[in-house]
Amino acid sequence: MFGIGELTLLLLVIVAVLAVKRLPDLMRSAGKAARILKSEKQALKNEDGDPPQPPPRVIRGEATERDTP
Repeated sequence: MFGIGELTLLLLVIVAVLAVKRLPDLMRSAGKAARILKSEKQALKNEDGDPPQPPPRVIRGEATERDTP
Protein backbone atom coordinates (compact mmCIF):
# COMPACT_ATOMS: atom_id res chain seq x y z
CA MET A 1 0.00 0.00 0.00
CA PHE A 2 0.95 3.67 -0.09
CA GLY A 3 2.76 5.38 2.73
CA ILE A 4 2.24 8.91 4.06
CA GLY A 5 4.98 10.31 1.78
CA GLU A 6 3.50 8.87 -1.39
CA LEU A 7 0.00 10.05 -0.53
CA THR A 8 1.30 13.54 0.23
CA LEU A 9 3.16 13.66 -3.08
CA LEU A 10 0.09 12.44 -4.96
CA LEU A 11 -2.07 15.08 -3.25
CA LEU A 12 0.43 17.83 -4.13
CA VAL A 13 0.46 16.76 -7.79
CA ILE A 14 -3.35 16.76 -7.94
CA VAL A 15 -3.55 20.20 -6.33
CA ALA A 16 -0.89 21.55 -8.73
CA VAL A 17 -2.75 20.23 -11.78
CA LEU A 18 -6.06 21.69 -10.63
CA ALA A 19 -4.48 25.01 -9.60
CA VAL A 20 -3.00 25.63 -13.07
CA LYS A 21 -6.44 26.66 -14.35
CA ARG A 22 -6.92 29.22 -11.61
CA LEU A 23 -3.37 30.55 -11.37
CA PRO A 24 -3.87 33.58 -13.70
CA ASP A 25 -6.97 34.65 -11.75
CA LEU A 26 -5.13 34.26 -8.45
CA MET A 27 -2.21 36.37 -9.69
CA ARG A 28 -4.58 39.04 -11.01
CA SER A 29 -6.36 39.17 -7.67
CA ALA A 30 -3.06 39.41 -5.82
CA GLY A 31 -2.01 42.35 -8.02
CA LYS A 32 -5.28 44.17 -7.40
CA ALA A 33 -4.94 43.60 -3.66
CA ALA A 34 -1.38 44.96 -3.71
CA ARG A 35 -2.50 48.10 -5.57
CA ILE A 36 -5.35 48.66 -3.12
CA LEU A 37 -3.03 48.25 -0.13
CA LYS A 38 -0.52 50.64 -1.68
CA SER A 39 -3.16 53.31 -2.28
CA GLU A 40 -4.55 52.91 1.24
CA LYS A 41 -1.05 53.24 2.67
CA GLN A 42 -0.53 56.43 0.67
CA ALA A 43 -3.90 57.78 1.83
CA LEU A 44 -3.02 57.15 5.46
CA LYS A 45 0.37 58.78 4.97
CA ASN A 46 -1.25 61.91 3.50
CA GLU A 47 -4.09 61.98 6.00
CA ASP A 48 -2.51 64.89 7.90
CA GLY A 49 -3.66 67.34 5.21
CA ASP A 50 -0.77 67.28 2.75
CA PRO A 51 -1.88 67.11 -0.88
CA PRO A 52 -0.95 63.84 -2.60
CA GLN A 53 2.30 63.94 -4.55
CA PRO A 54 2.00 63.07 -8.23
CA PRO A 55 4.29 60.29 -9.41
CA PRO A 56 7.41 61.38 -11.32
CA ARG A 57 7.04 61.64 -15.09
CA VAL A 58 8.99 59.13 -17.10
CA ILE A 59 9.50 59.95 -20.74
CA ARG A 60 10.61 57.01 -22.82
CA GLY A 61 13.22 57.43 -25.47
CA GLU A 62 14.80 60.58 -24.11
CA ALA A 63 18.07 60.70 -22.25
CA THR A 64 19.00 63.64 -20.10
CA GLU A 65 22.18 64.51 -18.26
CA ARG A 66 22.13 65.34 -14.59
CA ASP A 67 23.59 68.53 -13.28
CA THR A 68 26.28 67.65 -10.78
CA PRO A 69 27.42 70.36 -8.38
